[in-house]
Amino acid sequence: MRILFYLLFLEEKRDAFVAFHNDKSLVKKYLKSLLIGELAPDQPSFESNKKKSLLEDFRELRCTIEKMGLLRPNYHFFFLIFLHLLVLDAASWLVVWYFGISLVPFLAGMVFFTTAQIQMGWFQHDLGHCSVFRKPRWNHLLQIVVINMLKGLPASWWNHLHNQHHAKPNCFHKDPDLNMHPLLFSLGKTLSKELGKQKKKFMPYNYQHKYFILLAPLALVPFFQLSTIYFAIKRKKWLDLILVVTFNIRVCLMYVPLMGFNNFMVYYWLSRYLESSWFIWVSQMNHIPMDIDYDKNKDWVSTQLHATCNVKQSLFNDWFTGHLNFQIEHHLFPTMPRHNYWKVAPLVKSLCDKHGIEYKTKTLLTAFADILHSLKDSGEHWLEAYLHG
Repeated sequence: MRILFYLLFLEEKRDAFVAFHNDKSLVKKYLKSLLIGELAPDQPSFESNKKKSLLEDFRELRCTIEKMGLLRPNYHFFFLIFLHLLVLDAASWLVVWYFGISLVPFLAGMVFFTTAQIQMGWFQHDLGHCSVFRKPRWNHLLQIVVINMLKGLPASWWNHLHNQHHAKPNCFHKDPDLNMHPLLFSLGKTLSKELGKQKKKFMPYNYQHKYFILLAPLALVPFFQLSTIYFAIKRKKWLDLILVVTFNIRVCLMYVPLMGFNNFMVYYWLSRYLESSWFIWVSQMNHIPMDIDYDKNKDWVSTQLHATCNVKQSLFNDWFTGHLNFQIEHHLFPTMPRHNYWKVAPLVKSLCDKHGIEYKTKTLLTAFADILHSLKDSGEHWLEAYLHG
């Protein structure tokens, strides 16, 4: 009896593979060890629950944007991005150095430091997706400089978590961005009802839309600090750990002589809290209001579209969010340089219209408000199940 072996990934899984890798020739040489056989001619290349016509149209769209050159980076754009975050970082020190630590320069320096740090976060995000340079190696090297040496976080830690998020966004147990459920928040209708029926109450979830504003960024600061160190030690990422320690030594040497240790602690940790608040609202405005559930084994395109939404374009919104206001396009084409999202957006919208999929676009304030509305709804579903389920 002949035993049929299957490829590690079925045919439609290639969409995820193609989305994450621009340099196909580089990664193909590592795939041979994963090949355990060939599909027999009579075996289907699509699972029955996948939308074959949607995937075929998406692949055609992918070919179109490649021919249009939309996956090629504009080096002048990213040079200006990098330059402006360095100017912001320098300004945070120069203001305090020149004007002293009276209230106004102290707060101004803090604003510059916070803004520089969040913009570094958006830029290292570009580098982590290999969308700044054509060669992955150069992206990874500059990412280490930006996130390790200029932000004090390990690049390997960020890549490990963020790649999982992109593979299965809003899928519980597979998207690490949902790890706040259920310890701090109850997310999504299905998960909230399940939590309520199990009579679990780690927090008063029916009030989570009220405590999210304060608690979410407050919890993120120690989580980032402790989890990154734990990750680096556990994975033996010694270079990452050394560079993170170097960052902390550098900022202490820069600021402590100017303002003293106690003032620096206020300056640094308040800046981190403000940065965390900025990051939480931007990163969650596209995801928390969308479908949150267990993995339904949907096709690549449907998985991304049901977990993301967009925020209207403007120069401020693009800068403020690091172009993550185009979350739909970013998730469908994660290696696309962010300056091209607006160009491909009409094509993606046409694809959604053709297949009857909602292409959600909101104002920035509406997107922020929808986070709280979604949390309120989830909390009510939990409370109803908790009391009567």
